[in-house]
Amino acid sequence: METTPNTESGKRRRPRIGLTTYLQQARWGVWDDDAVVLPATYVRGVAAAGGVPILLPPVGTDTSVLDVLDGLIIVGGVDVDPANYGEEPHPTSYFQPFRDDHDIALTVSALNRRLPLFAICRGAQVLNVALGGTLIQHLPDVAPEASNYQPALGQFGEVEIFAEPHSIAGDLLGESATAPCYHHQAIDRLADGLRVTASADNGIIEAVETIGAGWVLGVQWHPEQNPQDDRLFRGFIAAVQEQMEKAEVSKP
Repeated sequence: METTPNTESGKRRRPRIGLTTYLQQARWGVWDDDAVVLPATYVRGVAAAGGVPILLPPVGTDTSVLDVLDGLIIVGGVDVDPANYGEEPHPTSYFQPFRDDHDIALTVSALNRRLPLFAICRGAQVLNVALGGTLIQHLPDVAPEASNYQPALGQFGEVEIFAEPHSIAGDLLGESATAPCYHHQAIDRLADGLRVTASADNGIIEAVETIGAGWVLGVQWHPEQNPQDDRLFRGFIAAVQEQMEKAEVSKP
């Protein structure tokens, strides 16, 4: 008989997925104030794939919240403070140290717990920095064509990625795919414990995964901006559900 995580009504419980968020000035109705916000594309992506989105604001950080979550998504956003990897900021850099502290703490705790982790754009950079890697602070300085990755303020570019076989990215996307992107930074020195599983044709790292067991995927592009291609969100939720089922079976 199959054993699965259940609710009191006997139905399979949907995975609880934590998502990091922004904290910045926003407008809603007649109000204009600091707010915790997140583009709805992220939560819609989680819900459409079968998960329950739970927002994690970068205030009052407590990694024990992961005890009640089944998976974690580190979302996109501003640059990572280069002080986290021992460099001075580039003139184009904009960062929020309080958000770095929050995202890095959750990332490290999720890795230690072997919690399924999906890191998107800034999230992939956070993953690399949290494990000791560095970033290219302004891609157009080293690859002029990379200006197409952030063509204008608030306008997504497009990147073609080439995935490695026998990887999460390759298994879900095949040999290649195109995806929306919006970034001017990228992974430079790869952290120990990570491997590159997708790149652009100019060599820029587009996806990383941990070496060894567990479901950890960091992508430099924005899969949430292409709801017609939900393979990564569905792959993530499927991995979360599989881990939930294994944990249920192993209970005494």
